[in-house]
Amino acid sequence: MSLKSWTYARAGVDIGRKSKAIGSLVEQLKYRRKGKGKMLEIMGQFTGMIDFGEMALTLCTDGVGTKILVAEALDKWDTVGIDCIAMNVNDTICVGAEPIALVDYIAMDRPDDRITEQIGIGLEKGAALSNIDIVGGEIAIVPEVVRGVDLSASCLGFVKKDSMIDGSSIEVGDAIIGLKSSGIHSNGLTLARKLLMDNEIDYDDKFNGLKHTIGKELLTPTEIYVKKILRLLKTCTVKGMVDVTGGGLRNFVRLKKDVMFEIDDPIRPQPIFKVLAEVGNVEPREMYQTFNMGMGFAVICPERSAKKALKTLGDGAKLVGKVTKGDGVGIPSMDLHYESY
Repeated sequence: MSLKSWTYARAGVDIGRKSKAIGSLVEQLKYRRKGKGKMLEIMGQFTGMIDFGEMALTLCTDGVGTKILVAEALDKWDTVGIDCIAMNVNDTICVGAEPIALVDYIAMDRPDDRITEQIGIGLEKGAALSNIDIVGGEIAIVPEVVRGVDLSASCLGFVKKDSMIDGSSIEVGDAIIGLKSSGIHSNGLTLARKLLMDNEIDYDDKFNGLKHTIGKELLTPTEIYVKKILRLLKTCTVKGMVDVTGGGLRNFVRLKKDVMFEIDDPIRPQPIFKVLAEVGNVEPREMYQTFNMGMGFAVICPERSAKKALKTLGDGAKLVGKVTKGDGVGIPSMDLHYESY
């Protein structure tokens, strides 16, 4: 076990500096389109939104991140396509939109049809799980830019404007329902990889409590929540949704300020998180602001709708907390609290 406590910043990903970098970019993006198809300026959402008459189109982009390096180390490429689609479609549904189409982008230092075939297997599986079409993409051979492979995509969705979910109606007393993750998903892999390297742990090593080698555990595909959430939206009132990705619990504060998202009965984290925390001597505060810690998605609904929502969502759904007075998000039993940015 590492004697010095690992953090995401120590691993090379400083969330605060990343937020500052995003802000400096956004400050320069002032031009607004004239004519049909203007941007809907709704802050804090997980996807961009475009005015299209009675409808709003959604457009977002994301990638697999350094999980791709685990795939490379294990020479196992057939699941990262699922991750790539999951990271996009799970963002899309947060506003109540249905994802319909995706374009992928693969950057490589050299052409390798074996690798692209395997990536295609995962993309096909992710498309089926999401009910989307992959309508195009790009394979760029850029040896001076990347060493190995990088994978990302952009996703298009749609929602009726009067059915958009933006978190603005969230109020004290609302219920918070968590949906179980499949594991680490595609966030925090830089920290996970660095602490394994620091402790000279091989991806083929096994640990008590893990069903597979630690490398295969890290490659477990990201859960896709599309079909469950679209089914929920047809039967229950939903006020807000959170894709618990990079930043962990901090993703909740994007929805609404001046309320507290109180997680008083969190989903039990999978064993992989315990292994990572112990190996890297990572503090709980750092774990919960880096990883999903067992809860990959969350729904905020009226308390009166919680029972029906849980039944509709089925396996993996749990009432984890409620909205209270205050600001930010926290787990009182662990003395964890993250304020709004």
